[in-house]
Amino acid sequence: MLNDKNYSNLSGYSIIEVMGESCVSCYTMMPILEDISKRFDINFYVVEANEESKNLINQYDVTSVPSILLLHDNELLGLARGYQPNEILEIWIDAKIDEHKRKMRY
Repeated sequence: MLNDKNYSNLSGYSIIEVMGESCVSCYTMMPILEDISKRFDINFYVVEANEESKNLINQYDVTSVPSILLLHDNELLGLARGYQPNEILEIWIDAKIDEHKRKMRY
């Protein structure tokens, strides 16, 4: 699990789910995000919103759980708050990665 001590070492594309200990939607989204990350061949991490992750949460302006962060080398490409259906997440991630790749070419 990621926390304030190890999240700054991420490289490449990453999906981070920020979850709460008793958040049912968070646990429901976890296998969906794992599956999507495998299909997109990107890293998937889970962060529990607690004292050990407060710097990460503040840095990326996480205000609710579940929150899904899409990053590239710790650069925030997108933030989705709340439960998201599988199809919507796939479209969102694909669009954000395409947008990022186009920006990198220029």
